[in-house]
Amino acid sequence: MPSRFNGGDPGPDGSLLGWADRFAVRLAEARPGLRYANLAVRGKLLHQIVEEQLPLVLAARPDLVSFCAGGNDVLRPGGDPDKLAAEYETAVAALRGAGAHVMVFTGFDTRELGLLKLLRGKVATYNEHLRVIAARYDCVVVDLWGMQAVQDRRAWSEDRLHLSACGHERVALNAARAIGLRTDEDPEAPWPPEDEQLSAAAARREHVQWAREHLVPWIGRRLRGQSSGDGLVPKRPDLLPL
Repeated sequence: MPSRFNGGDPGPDGSLLGWADRFAVRLAEARPGLRYANLAVRGKLLHQIVEEQLPLVLAARPDLVSFCAGGNDVLRPGGDPDKLAAEYETAVAALRGAGAHVMVFTGFDTRELGLLKLLRGKVATYNEHLRVIAARYDCVVVDLWGMQAVQDRRAWSEDRLHLSACGHERVALNAARAIGLRTDEDPEAPWPPEDEQLSAAAARREHVQWAREHLVPWIGRRLRGQSSGDGLVPKRPDLLPL
């Protein structure tokens, strides 16, 4: 039941992949016969995920559920980490009560994400709630806040709001290791040196362009109550073999 943040990660057929699909491939290699569903739709708010996706997950009775949700709410004006955590915990309790193992994902540290760094305190508060909930219900925690690799701009797509293909791969590796899978690749492996370093002036110009092309439209959608996921449906709603 991951909340899809797979921007900038096209697959061979042009459809978007994302960390969940990448993680599922790794899990299937270790667990032959794995059946996998991806109910995620980008931009969904926590209450939408709980209302629309949670009943489907409970009906499917999966062994393992990835629950990455609430980030879109925290970033919105008025998003209350305390109230969101209470709703999140209700969903986790239902999943654990149905016998599913749950992977809880913390939010990313936004200190290097432009103006989103202003929301860093709210994200940190929400994360602390998630860690307490995970401990209370014996869930696996996939720590995205502590990932140093995603502080590199190459981990993010052009909009700086969604991960790049490399960023998704790093998160998939982190999730795999969190549940005990062995991986040859290290999610925190150093990035190769960049061919060219941006000057301070070029970095400022790039930031202004990003704000105009991506941040302002994003804020506008939030003020209008719109989402980039409006009209989208889950790409893999049923548990099927990979």
